[in-house]
Amino acid sequence: MLPLEQYRREFDNYLSQKLVKQEPVNLYDPMVYILSLGGKRVRPVLVLMAAEIFGNDHRKALDAALAIEVFHNFSLVHDDIMDDAPLRRGMQTVHERWDINTGILSGDAMLIKAYQLFENYEGETFRKLAKLFSKTAIEVCEGQQYDIDFESRENVSIEEYLRMIEYKTAVLVGASLKMGAIVANASDENADKIYEFGRLLGIAFQLQDDYLDAFGDPNTFGKQVGGDIIENKKTFLYLTSLQKSASNEAVQLEHLYSINPPDPSAKIETVKGLFETSGAAELTRMEIKKYTQKAFDVLEELEVDEERKKVLYNFGKGLMDREV
Repeated sequence: MLPLEQYRREFDNYLSQKLVKQEPVNLYDPMVYILSLGGKRVRPVLVLMAAEIFGNDHRKALDAALAIEVFHNFSLVHDDIMDDAPLRRGMQTVHERWDINTGILSGDAMLIKAYQLFENYEGETFRKLAKLFSKTAIEVCEGQQYDIDFESRENVSIEEYLRMIEYKTAVLVGASLKMGAIVANASDENADKIYEFGRLLGIAFQLQDDYLDAFGDPNTFGKQVGGDIIENKKTFLYLTSLQKSASNEAVQLEHLYSINPPDPSAKIETVKGLFETSGAAELTRMEIKKYTQKAFDVLEELEVDEERKKVLYNFGKGLMDREV
C-alpha cells in the first residue's frame, strides 16, 4: 500500500495527461478548467486505494478513478449554476468565466466522458462498473433535488435530511471504494461491505461538515463559519434544535431562519447559542460518532488482512479528526 499522498500525485499525473486541448474549445476548455482547480481528490484516491486493498495494481483503476472525479466535477459545475455561485475553490465558476449555456453543455459532456472511461474495462468488470455508476449518478441527482426542495419546505424531517446527505454525498464515497474493489475482482460480498463502509463514513463526514460550518475554527475551516446559518440551510443541527427546543425558542429559531440581515454576525451567534442550549450541538456530535463507529464495525467484517483494514481505519479516522 502507498501513502495517500502518493495515490493523489499519481492520479494528478494521470489527469494531467488526459487534459488535452480539443475542439470546440468552448465545450472542452471549461472541463479542463474545472478539473485543473485541484481539490482533495478524495474520491479518486479511494478508488485507487481500494484496488490495492484487494490485491490489484492501483494503476489498473486509474480510469475508474478518473470517471469518478469527472462525474464529481460535472456535478459541481451544475450545482454552481443552480446556486448562482461566483467562486469555486477561490476561482471563478465555469458559468461565470464563460456563460450559463456553456456551463450546462460542458457539464453534460463531462457526464458522458465519465461513462466513456468505463469502456476501457472488459466484460463483467465493465458491466459492474457501469451498473454501479448509473445507480450512483441518479442517486446524486435525487439528493440534489431533495436539497433544492428543502429550501422552500418548512416541514423537513431529520430522516429526510439524512436521506438527502446520503444520496448527495455519501453514495459517491461508497461507490468510489466499490469501484476499486470491482476492478480488483473482489468478491461481491467484500465489494458490498467496502461500499457500506464508505456510505456510512460519508454520512458522518457530511454531518461533521455541517457541525464545523457552525462551530469550526474560522482560522482553519477554509470557508466562512456560519455560512449555512446565513443561507438558512435546514441542516441536522437546525432540525434537531427545532425538535428539542422549548416552544418559544423554536419560534425564535424559525424567525431567525426567515430573515437575512445585512450584518449576519448577531444572527449567527444567537443561532449557535440555540443549537447549544437545545442540546442539538451535542446530539450532532453523538450522531457523527455513531455513523463513524458503524463504518468501523462494517470494516471489521471485511475479508482482507488486518494491515490493509488499518489503512482504511486510519483514513476514516483522519477524515473525522479534521478541523477543516
